Parts: sequence; C-alpha cells; structure tokens
Amino acid sequence: MDHYDSQQTNDYMQPEEDWDRDLLLDPAWEKQQRKTFTAWCNSHLRKAGTQIENIEEDFRDGLKLMLLLEVISGERLAKPERGKMRVHKISNVNKALDFIASKGVKLVSIGAEEIVDGNAKMTLGMIWTIILRFAIQDISVEETSAKEGLLLWCQRKTAPYKNVNIQNFHISWKDGLGFCALIHRHRPELIDYGKLRKDDPLTNLNTAFDVAEKYLDIPKMLDAEDIVGTARPDEKAIMTYVSSFYHAFSGAQKAETAANRICKVLAVNQENEQLMEDYEKLASDLLEWIRRTIPWLENRAPENTMQAMQQKLEDFRDYRRLHKPPKVQEKCQLEINFNTLQTKLRLSNRPAFMPSEGRMVSDINNAWGCLEQAEKGYEEWLLNEIRRLERLDHLAEKFRQKASIHEAWTDGKEAMLQQKDYETATLSEIKALLKKHEAFESDLAAHQDRVEQIAAIAQELNELDYYDSPSVNARCQKICDQWDNLGALTQKRREALERTEKLLETIDQLYLEYAKRAAPFNNWMEGAMEDLQDTFIVHTIEEIQGLTTAHEQFKATLPDADKERLAILGIHNEVTKIVQTYHVNMAGTNPYTTITPQEINGKWDHVRQLVPRRDQALTEEHARQQHNERLRKQFGAQANVIGPWIQTKMEEIGRISIEMHGTLEDQLSHLRQYEKSIVNYKPKIDQLEGDYQLIQEALIFDNKHTNYTMEHIRVGWEQLLTTIARTINEVENQILTRDAKGISQEQMNEFRASFNHFDRDHSGTLGPEEFKACLISLGYDIGNDPQKKTGMMDTDDFRACLISMGYNMGEAEFARIMSIVDPNRLGVVTFQAFIDFMSRETADTDTADQVMASFKILAGDKNYITVDELRRELPPDQAEYCIARMAPYTGPDAVPGALDYMSFSTALYGESDL
Repeated sequence: MDHYDSQQTNDYMQPEEDWDRDLLLDPAWEKQQRKTFTAWCNSHLRKAGTQIENIEEDFRDGLKLMLLLEVISGERLAKPERGKMRVHKISNVNKALDFIASKGVKLVSIGAEEIVDGNAKMTLGMIWTIILRFAIQDISVEETSAKEGLLLWCQRKTAPYKNVNIQNFHISWKDGLGFCALIHRHRPELIDYGKLRKDDPLTNLNTAFDVAEKYLDIPKMLDAEDIVGTARPDEKAIMTYVSSFYHAFSGAQKAETAANRICKVLAVNQENEQLMEDYEKLASDLLEWIRRTIPWLENRAPENTMQAMQQKLEDFRDYRRLHKPPKVQEKCQLEINFNTLQTKLRLSNRPAFMPSEGRMVSDINNAWGCLEQAEKGYEEWLLNEIRRLERLDHLAEKFRQKASIHEAWTDGKEAMLQQKDYETATLSEIKALLKKHEAFESDLAAHQDRVEQIAAIAQELNELDYYDSPSVNARCQKICDQWDNLGALTQKRREALERTEKLLETIDQLYLEYAKRAAPFNNWMEGAMEDLQDTFIVHTIEEIQGLTTAHEQFKATLPDADKERLAILGIHNEVTKIVQTYHVNMAGTNPYTTITPQEINGKWDHVRQLVPRRDQALTEEHARQQHNERLRKQFGAQANVIGPWIQTKMEEIGRISIEMHGTLEDQLSHLRQYEKSIVNYKPKIDQLEGDYQLIQEALIFDNKHTNYTMEHIRVGWEQLLTTIARTINEVENQILTRDAKGISQEQMNEFRASFNHFDRDHSGTLGPEEFKACLISLGYDIGNDPQKKTGMMDTDDFRACLISMGYNMGEAEFARIMSIVDPNRLGVVTFQAFIDFMSRETADTDTADQVMASFKILAGDKNYITVDELRRELPPDQAEYCIARMAPYTGPDAVPGALDYMSFSTALYGESDL
C-alpha cells in the first residue's frame, strides 16, 4: 500500500490535472471521451449481462459502477444498497470509490455526491481513473509502464510499416494507419495493408474499427469522423481504445510464449532421448562387431594353398586398414556422446543416463581389450604359414610346369603312332613318313631327362608331406606309363613303314609305265572325239566332199588303236594283282596320271559310237548344200533383172526433171505416167522378197550368181519411189510459183536453163571443176570439162549464177541474198529456192519496210503504236493478233502501253524473231 500511496498516487495525480486542463481548453473532447468510455465500460459489463446507455445517468445509483469494478478486478465488493433513496445511491458510490482508493488510486475532487447528481465532468474523470488503474497501469515494456509502456509497445509493433510513425496518442493516429498496422502485425489475414492509402484516413479508420469489432471483440469506441475532424484527437480516448488492442493481442502473445517454453523443454527432452537411442544403437553395433571379429582373429587353422593364406593376410590387412579404424572412431565417438549426454542432462535438471546392462562404457572397453588381445600374434602366424606354403607351392608349381610341358608334348603322340596313314600313302609320302618318324625318335630320346626330373620332384613332395600328394603321384604314374607305351608304339610303327615302302616301290614302277603309254593314247582319243563332234559349217558341195574324204581316212586307223588300248589295260591289271596278293590298301591313285582304265574304255566306246553319227551328218549336209545351190541360182536370176531396171528408171526420171521438153504441165503428165509404170512393177519386187526369205531360212549368206543383195534392191526401190514423188512435187510447186508470181513460161525456161548450166552433176552442188566453168562464163580463160547436173547449187555456184544475170555481188549483198535462199545455212541452193528468189526480185511483193510505213501511218507518224490505235484501225482478230505478238516499245519517247511495230514488221518477213 505504501508503494501505491507514494509512487502510484503521484503518477495518477498528474493525468487527472491534465484531464481538467484539457477539458477546459477543448470541450469538444467531452464527446469523444463520452463515446469511448461508454464503449469501454460496456465491453466489460457485457460479461455480466448488462450495459449502459448514458454514462452520467446509468452510474448515479452506484449499482452498475460496483458491478463494473467487480468485473474488471475479479473481486467482490461490499453488498450494495438496493434502495432508491439518495442516501442509498451515495452509499453505493462511496463503496465503489473506496474500492478504487484501496487499489492505491488517490481520487482528487471526485465525490459521491457529484456522481449521484450526474455531474458529467466528474463521472468522466472517475471512469478515466478506473481505466488508468485497471487497463493501462499493468502494461509494462522494457521497464516502462502505463502510458510510456503502451506507447513503446505501439512503436515496436508498427515500426516495420510504411507511413506509420507513432509518437503520441493523438495526432499520430489520425490517418488510421497506426490502428491498421497493429491489426496486420498480429492478424495479417484480416487486413490487406498494401491497399491502404495515407490520404484516405476515413477508410483506414473505419476499416480498423470494423475489423477490431468483428474479429477481435473490441467494441467501436471512436468515430472516424470525430478523429479526422478534430485538430488534436482526445488522448484519453485514443489511449483507452489502444489499450484494448494491447490486451487483445497480449493474451495471444502470452499463449505463444507459453507454447514456445513447452516446445523448448520438449525439444531438449527429445534431443536427450535421441542421444540415448544413438548411444544404445552405437554401443550395440560396436559390441556385435567385436563379438563377430574375435573368433575370426583366434582362428589358427592353416590353409592348404598359398593363395588361401595370402587371402587371409590380405583380409587381415583390410581389417587393420579399412574395418578397424572406423570402429576406433565409433568407440571414441561413443564415449564423447556419453559424456555430452550426461552434461546436457545435468544442465537441464534431468537424471543421469544409465545405459542398458552390458552396454556401459566400461563394458565396451573390456570387449575392446579382448579384441586387441586376439589380434596379437595373428599376423605373425599368417606370415610363417605363408613362408611354409611358399616352399611347397614352388615345388608343386615346378612339378606342374614340367608335367604340363611333357603332357603337351605327348598330347596326340599315341594316336599319331597308332594311325594307319601309311596304308593309303603314296611312295613319296611313305618316304616322308619314314624321315618324320626318325625325327620323332630323336625327339623321344631327348625327353627322357624331363620324365626323370618329374619323378624326382614328385618323390620330394611326398617326403615333405604335400597336402595334394595323391594327385601328384597319380599324375606322375600316368606320365611314366605313357612314356613306356610311346616307346613300344614307336618301334612298331617303324617296322610297318619299312614294309610298306618296299611294296609301293614295285607298284610305282608299274604306275610310271602305265602313265607313259596312257597319256598319248588318251590325247589321241580326245582329239578324235573332238573332231567327230566338231560342228562343221560349209557353204559349197566341194567343202562337204573334202570333209567326207578325211573321215574315211580316220576310220582306217581304228584297229591299231584298239591294240594299244589292250596293252595299257594289261599294265593296270598287274598292279591290281600285287595289291590283292599282299593286301596293300591302295587308297591313293596313280601319282603320274589321272587317267583311269575306266576312263580309257569309256572314251574308246564313245569314239566307236561317234563314227556312224559322223557318217550320217556328212550325208545330210551334202543333200542340204545341193538344195541351197538351187535357191542361189533362182534368186540371182531375178535380182540380175530387177536391179538394172531400177537404175534405168532412176536415170530416166533425172532426165525428165532437167530437160525442158514442153510446158510444165507436159512434164508433170509424163512423170505421172512413169509413176504408174513403177507402181505396176511392185509384184516382181514382192516375188524377189519371197525368194530372199527362203535363202535366209536356209542360212545362205553368199551368192556367186549375182552381185545384188536384197538390201540393195530394197534401197533402190525406196529411192525410186521417193525420187518420182519428189520430182512430181517440184514440178507442181513450179507451176504454183509461176501462177502466183505471174512468171511467163519463157522466164521459167530461162531460170531453168541458168540453173542447169551451173548444176552440172545434178547433185545440187558445184565442185572445183564446175566452179571453173562458172568463171569461164564471166570471162576467165579456164578449160571446160564435161558437165553433170544434180538440181541443186552450193553457195559459190549460186553467186556465180547471180553475177551472170547482172547482180552486183558485194559481200554484204551476197550474205543478205544467201540468208533468203538458204535460211538453214546448209551451203546449197535448191532450184525451188532459186525460183522463189527470182520471182521475188521480178514481181511486185510486199516488204518489211512497206509494212512498217503502213503501221507508222496508223500510229500518227510515231515510232510506236498503242493498243487502242490497233483496235480502232484493224479488224478485231487481226488487231488482237498484233497485240499478242508485238513487243513493248522501249525507246526514249515511250509511253505506258506502247508497242514496237518495227520489230514486229521485220519478224513477219523473217528478218528477226517474232
């Protein structure tokens, strides 16, 4: 009580004085305090099932005032008076004021009468005193309390938030961001702080007030409009409202602190339990490893092989290098973990850890000592055993090497000595086998020392009690037995080889004689068979008669040949008799020849069969040659008539074409009569084709009765038909040209005479001699030769012809004329081309220049013409023809759509490409 009287009384006096002064300065604050204090009182009275509406009226009887103090203090006050008189009310208020005073609060200028009379100022002052004592006094933050502690708490909670700077309990809260920050700090899911704006305080304040009332059970103690509309909001109202946030959130904070404390205690306990489990497992694993390892180290049973003992040594080294070091670390770590665990248990006021029975640190140390005792002497025993086995293994390996070498050498030797290869060998092979056998006998003697060494090593291994002595003895005995058998087989094979050699030498002499006589006889038979089967090709009776005479001479030699055959077969029969008498297995054949008696007899029989066949073939060929001769004579007689007839007709047609007898119509009539007579001759040609077919079927290639072949006749006939048709066509074209150009018959005769004069060989070209004649016609003194006419001129002939007719033949002019008469540049000028050129020169015809001049008139004297002009001046089809073929005009005076009529005109006459 002294602490409250001295310290707390002074603390509350100052706020009371401030409250009086502030109220006098700004009476508008009364409204804010009335709303705030009323809401604060109701937040506690609701717990008792009641509330107030008017703060100065509802506390006048003192009943609700006493109830408020009981709710907020959790204590029972004196029994209130239930009367309605003033004295009863004053008594109840005094009981409340006495309770407040009993809590160390000194009330200044506040009496029961003012409260009972409904003095608003005094009532608000009393409520503020209650709020300070019961809502704000208990707030403590870092050794600060009450107002300073509440302010520091607000600053700490809102420090991370932008645009929030809490320095007091009035203007720092006007924008509402401080209230929103407090809520977001503790319940971020309730407010989206990022969407709040400092320039919208009404929204911010209403958001905070609504959220606090709805989710935090903090009644709405303030009006946003009052706070925003006041230059300096009431501090007491703000403090009262903020303290509600503190108490609302401090409860959650206390629960969190309590949970953290429990988690910390449990975490320590769990960590200790994990360390205990780890110790138990590590100790159990280590003891199990020691239990398994000690019997292995105490095992001194020797191994039979060096490899097995070396493996034991390698296993022991792996144990020392790989397996034991980690276990040493585990043992050390086990002791460290045990000590650490005991320390942690002691520091956390837990009882000391007592491992399971047999898993104490001392138990592990005892087991580890037993392990190290077992290690002693194990490595030394391993090395001594290895040295002992090394000596035995050396002897055993030496025995195996020598035995393997010997066995490899003897492998197949018994089978080789027992084989009967000499029974089917030739004499040369027998001699080779004898030399090979002598070499083997020398090699056999050289291996005697190795067999003795093998037996000595086996004896030493028996004396040293080698573990595998039975297998060594068995192998040694097998080698010795095999060695004795090889000696017996070697002697037996030598005797068989020498006996066989003598028999084969006799047979070899007979084979040689057989081969010397069989080879030439076989060659004679093969030649005879080849001649008798040879396919002969003859074309005359004389040739077949010669073959028949030669065949008769061959048949006369057959009796002597049969005697030689019987003598050769007798030699072979003698060899067969020796083989059967001495039981020689003659698997081989005669080394000197591959000719067998069966082959000789077979070929001889074949020769005897071929002789009559040859007789028949010669007779048949003689009859066929007689038939072929008759066919030759029949074809030759007809060909000798038809060939000259065709030649004569060709010459007659040539004369008709160049001789100017009568008019062109007369010449045409004469040629058609010739054509009809030629066509009527066709049956004779067909008959000749039939005879030729018979000759081909008989395979007759030569005919001495005529020089004409069917191919000559065919070519001549085709040329005859072509020539008469071409000549008739030329005359018809001359008539067309004459009529079309208005050329008179006299002019046509003149043209023909000039052309024929230079076409001297009728070939269409002029050779050197004809060109000389042309020069003579121009005045040169050159000798004349006989003339031949072909109906065509070459380039030089044509130039000479033109000059003779009065043309000035410059090079450029002549080139222009040649491009007209010889557009394909063949170097020759036909009579038809000559006529066309002459008719062009003498008749009135259109030219490219005349056509260009006409287009220029239509174009209005321009160098180009347009599509519209063509369609206006020409018929539709001709206008479209020109438009489709005229190229675009590209001159300097060109306009869009201009066409080039000049290139088109020259193309019409072949002077350019259309």
